[in-house]
Amino acid sequence: MKTKANKLFFDAVERLNEASEELFRPEEDVVTYAICKNVQFAIENYLKGFLLKNVIDPSGYKTIEDLYQKCRLINKKFKEIDLSEFGCKSHTIDSRYCNEVSKVSNCYDIADNLDTFFRREKIIN
Repeated sequence: MKTKANKLFFDAVERLNEASEELFRPEEDVVTYAICKNVQFAIENYLKGFLLKNVIDPSGYKTIEDLYQKCRLINKKFKEIDLSEFGCKSHTIDSRYCNEVSKVSNCYDIADNLDTFFRREKIIN
């Protein structure tokens, strides 16, 4: 499970980097769909990786909100991560996307905060 967790963390970082590269293009060149999907998958992979690292099979959790709540049960510090601005947290990953730069920028910030949290807590390096 640890190997699977590490792969999910690696993929999450890659997705976050891809979202970052897209977000910081000139605004007229930004593809919001690419940012939105990369951020969704980054957050999902961080949370699934955390569960796997704690020997919990994440396959039964269908939304980011479900994953997040399970992570909070394991580590109370997850309450520091505010998902309130993440509009698709209660939907399955492939069912929604945003096409406004301001919204995907907010979602990117949430994923970046999650990455920072994971590094600060030494969940990933």
